[in-house]
Amino acid sequence: MDNEALIDSFSDFKYEKNIDRVNLMAILEESIRCVLRKKYDSSKNYDIIVNPDQGDLEIWRNRIVVKDGLIQDINKEIELSTARKIEPDFEIGEEVTEKVELKSLGRRSILSLKQNLLSKINEYDNTNTYNKFKKKIGEILNVEVYHILSKNVIVRDEEQNEMILPKKEQIPNDFFRKGDILKTLIKKVEWKDNKPLVILTRKDEKFLEELFKLEIPEVSDGLITVKKVSRIPGEKAKIAVESYDDRIDPVGACVGIKGSRIHPIVRELKNENIDIINYTSNIQLYITRSMNPAKISMMEINEKNKYVNIYVKPEEISKAIGRHGQNIKLASQITGYKIHVFKDYLYENYREDVELEEFSDEINPLIIKKFRDVGLHTAKSILDSKKENLIKQTNFDINVINKILYILKKEFEEEINENNI
Repeated sequence: MDNEALIDSFSDFKYEKNIDRVNLMAILEESIRCVLRKKYDSSKNYDIIVNPDQGDLEIWRNRIVVKDGLIQDINKEIELSTARKIEPDFEIGEEVTEKVELKSLGRRSILSLKQNLLSKINEYDNTNTYNKFKKKIGEILNVEVYHILSKNVIVRDEEQNEMILPKKEQIPNDFFRKGDILKTLIKKVEWKDNKPLVILTRKDEKFLEELFKLEIPEVSDGLITVKKVSRIPGEKAKIAVESYDDRIDPVGACVGIKGSRIHPIVRELKNENIDIINYTSNIQLYITRSMNPAKISMMEINEKNKYVNIYVKPEEISKAIGRHGQNIKLASQITGYKIHVFKDYLYENYREDVELEEFSDEINPLIIKKFRDVGLHTAKSILDSKKENLIKQTNFDINVINKILYILKKEFEEEINENNI
């Protein structure tokens, strides 16, 4: 193999692996120096000039002129008589520079050069791939199913990089065929057998958050923020969203007209039921919203130990807990509070609860709105709250609170008296 043939061979690698010019030159020079070190124990006295764009490769060896018969290192020294055959006016101590052809290194050295070159190119390519995907952890990636195994699905991206989607990272209802295009999330990148291994997921909570960014412009633009996500993949999810712009309804924007925005996400997640919650820093209201569709009669919050006791009407128990305990589990995850649900036995003596709007002839509508804004929608929810909590939540003075409580209590006392007649 001559110098030009090596450059041509190397150019094939360049276009196949998409190596930039600077790294191309560095890899080729280091590979040649590695072969020279093996053959002569040193490559320091060699100048290597690489110009892959023009197909040029030059190797120059520098040796010091010594007296005939006094050579100690044939790689670094040259006899005076030999040097003067190159140029007649050389003197002892001067440096002689000669061009070296690859074929002069011998067949074994050239074979070693090719192997070393291939090894360094693969090492560069693997490192480049690892770093590229390391930066993309947490991003959505479209891939094509390439091979289906019992524990993993092998997929490829548009650049034909192979990755794995483990069984444990798939949604339970996922079913794939070769050639299917699917959305995944890059979960992590690790080394295996000196090669980068990209591991994907469809079960991670981050996957749902990234789908929202993909499908909902206000989320991708930062007008709506995803505050918290909790999922039981393929079954049910709750996602809390918030907008810093009062003109934007975050829940409505995420759902879209007639569900146009949420439906593609639900389909991608194999009909996963998604509850979108309007986030609030008011923990009582936040817990109330997170327990949807159950209606809460009363709650006792222990902020120190992060748990809450919730009381609901008997017919609301199943809604609060949800199928296989899904609703209460997700509500606990998204609020950060351990939630306990209890039956409200007071409802056995009272009639059905009364919406606050039914008292609009006795209570100012603005007062009713204030109660509703803090999550108190019914008469019973106010009656079961402590006075100091009502004052703190609404900023009404004690006289207003006492008057409201009197009106509401009178309604239920009349009902109880009628039932006892």
